[in-house]
Amino acid sequence: MSFLDRLGLGRPDLRAWAMYDWANSAFQTTIIAAVFPIYYQKVAAAGLPEAVAMSRFAWATTLAILIVAIVAPVLGAIADYSAIKKRLLGIFLGIGAVATAAMFWIQRGDWYFALVLFVVGNVGVAGSIVFYESLLPHLVSEDQLDRVSSAGYAIGYLGGGTLLAVNLLMIQKPELFGIPDAGTGTRLALSSVAVWWVVFSIPLFRRVPEPAVRRELDERPGTSALAGGVTRLFETFRELRRYRDAFVFLLAFLLYNDGIQTMIRMATIYGTAIGLPESAMITALLLTQFIGVPAAFLFGAVASKVGAKPAILGALVLYIVITVLGFRMKTAGDFMVLAALVGLVQGGSQALSRSVFATLIPKDRTAEFFGFFAVFEKFAGIFGPLLFSAAVMLTQSNRAAILSIILFFVAGGALLVTVDIDEGRRAAER
Repeated sequence: MSFLDRLGLGRPDLRAWAMYDWANSAFQTTIIAAVFPIYYQKVAAAGLPEAVAMSRFAWATTLAILIVAIVAPVLGAIADYSAIKKRLLGIFLGIGAVATAAMFWIQRGDWYFALVLFVVGNVGVAGSIVFYESLLPHLVSEDQLDRVSSAGYAIGYLGGGTLLAVNLLMIQKPELFGIPDAGTGTRLALSSVAVWWVVFSIPLFRRVPEPAVRRELDERPGTSALAGGVTRLFETFRELRRYRDAFVFLLAFLLYNDGIQTMIRMATIYGTAIGLPESAMITALLLTQFIGVPAAFLFGAVASKVGAKPAILGALVLYIVITVLGFRMKTAGDFMVLAALVGLVQGGSQALSRSVFATLIPKDRTAEFFGFFAVFEKFAGIFGPLLFSAAVMLTQSNRAAILSIILFFVAGGALLVTVDIDEGRRAAER
């Protein structure tokens, strides 16, 4: 095996598929995790009480996730029925990129405009990922899924980290780019994500083939894509009971991923609220990205030795430790340590979750099942921010909200222990 084969990137179509992780991860880092939350808190929401600004940000996050959770399964079923996974990916990419580019015009006090763009951008990126992930089982065999999925996350960390490093320079050293001031640099950094996202998505559309449609024997010729897709969606929902391990895995993923997503989305908002310097937080998140590159590859290698489930469970234990340390965090140095620890487990745990689920589902209905995966993934981002927001409003303490995240890791890990991955794979093959 060549070096690229060992990484899971041995073929041009696999490298093109992984490049979409590189492309959309810029949204995850600059918009969701680093620059936008700080700009929202300090500029767009200027004049609002701190607790109100945080609460509205959490509610906007919840709304975006709810929209995707509702539409993803239907669109996934239509994509499977009509072989339009790449077309729908492109539509959601376009929606998200336009909203992200428009963030350049967010000014002081424009909290409502900022949150509308944030919601639309989140819908775009999350919707596109449904169809991106549903392509993976059609590209590689089951024994390669962990490696290729981990490679995608590693490439995503590298891509997101690269643009975030450039964005950091645009904000801290705007004169290097001929930018008049840091405020303009920040707004240009936000809109640069749209350009990055679109340009680096091109290889996927050029090199990754659209999977062929496999019709059910009882489907009538001439049935519309919408009618056929919705019919198959209800059938798939009923059939979930036949895939017991896939369904229990989804419930486990819903819980532990809620903790992960809450940590990602609320980190800089929390850090800003307790007085940490903006530059230190963005630098720490940059550290997370670059530690995540080798760590994601390492998780893929570990999973091939000990199995994906033990590797995910190990990551959840470390997340509990990180949460406790977050409760005690006081300085920028503490934030840096936590960022490094998150980088060790974040990409690997999510990559293995994606590849495990891909082995538990029938190959001819990947977009439908990944539509349900998106529902559970996006609902995972609802309960954590809601609980965080409620805890802040009730206690007027940001620290009190942090410890609640542990519940998601403990409950998700307990459910994951009950999943029989080998039996789930056999059920999918049958």
